[in-house]
Amino acid sequence: MRRSYLVTGGAGFIGANCVHRLLSRGEDVTIYDNLSRAGSKQNLTWLNHGFGKGAFELAIGDVRDIERLKSSVAGKDVIIHLAAQVAVTTSVEEPREDFDINALGTFNVMEAARISRKNPIVIYASTNKVYGAMEALKVVEEETRYRFADFPYGIPETFPLDFHSPYGCSKGCGDQYVRDYSRIYGIPSVVFRQSCIYGPRQFGIEDQGWVAWFVIAAVIGEPITIYGDGKQVRDLLYISDLLDAYDSAIIGIHDCAGKIYNIGGGRENAISIWKEFGLVLKNLMGKEIPIQINDWRAGDQKVYISDIRKAKKELKWSPKIDVETGIQRLSKWVIKSQSLF
Repeated sequence: MRRSYLVTGGAGFIGANCVHRLLSRGEDVTIYDNLSRAGSKQNLTWLNHGFGKGAFELAIGDVRDIERLKSSVAGKDVIIHLAAQVAVTTSVEEPREDFDINALGTFNVMEAARISRKNPIVIYASTNKVYGAMEALKVVEEETRYRFADFPYGIPETFPLDFHSPYGCSKGCGDQYVRDYSRIYGIPSVVFRQSCIYGPRQFGIEDQGWVAWFVIAAVIGEPITIYGDGKQVRDLLYISDLLDAYDSAIIGIHDCAGKIYNIGGGRENAISIWKEFGLVLKNLMGKEIPIQINDWRAGDQKVYISDIRKAKKELKWSPKIDVETGIQRLSKWVIKSQSLF
């Protein structure tokens, strides 16, 4: 059955890949985006080149504009809400703007969905930052990485929330509104607390999208700064695996509506951000990668790994692309697309 989709932030990294998948299988798609992010116009060019002009509708708008949003949501079967302010550092510098985009913007999306006659499915891209710095957890230092002493599978959805940073607060606020609108108004929504998502079409910068940024910087010769000792661990999830999770939730919405899932690569795809990732990158590039070392950033988690057992069980989903394969694919895209940077 052909569905009508609205993808907020549809010209961004996750959004453009999502739209590409939807168009490839013949869905009706509207991109809702203010085109403020680096790479958004290049991503639209890519989609137009692949599918032809007119293959999708483009609504240039901001999630802070409730009237514009309501008109774009009307009649849609599925909303994939990706539009966001995504950098912790920016949230510290501009906390009101961060709140307006992430908290108020998500509230506007849910209000537009509530008013819509279609009662659309809503997929919300939240973040692992809602768990805060997790400073009370015991962490063991090893030669190339840190690890949790007491959470061998990573952090589960039941772990206490601690919105450590304006970004964590604003995304966590949206997180809870999406969940509660399902409970109170019956909107079939799902929250994905996402870990490090990476892949082609990601125009990463130092403050956000570190996996892509490290690859881009290594290819074009920009300096890479490592904050802390480089042993911090993150679980990485390749973009196609994330989109598989979205599809699984939409297909199984009657069973997962109102639920929250931690979505990442899990412990099998965890890697330290430089002691291990740097070695993979060095081998791919065939050269030494110069770096600069700086102080730890406030609130930086020494370890974050998503416990994805709930998603595996309930969504019948699991990551397919291992870290080395994913980084190879990302590197090929960056090398091929150097003119975009």
